[in-house]
Amino acid sequence: MKYNQTLNRSGARLQSSGESTETLALRALAYVVGDVELGPRLLDLTGLDADGLRARAADPAVLAATLQFLAAHEPSLLACATALDVRPAALIAAEQHLAARV
Repeated sequence: MKYNQTLNRSGARLQSSGESTETLALRALAYVVGDVELGPRLLDLTGLDADGLRARAADPAVLAATLQFLAAHEPSLLACATALDVRPAALIAAEQHLAARV
């Protein structure tokens, strides 16, 4: 799924870059693992080690879990959205799309 001109239920545009859900989620994962506080916390909560995370980085379940992790802590969600230059709603929509595929 691409977010180019994708609208949410209220009609607000989520993202206009045209990147795929998976690409957005991978960028969010890279943001999380690159953060000295978030990275170890994600590993603790998922039960994965660094090698396991690398091996499963493209797995929709891991990507959805990463976005759920961000969504559970609004300051982290907002910081990630800012760093990725996307709206927080785009990250939430990507999580919902990926979670539906799992």
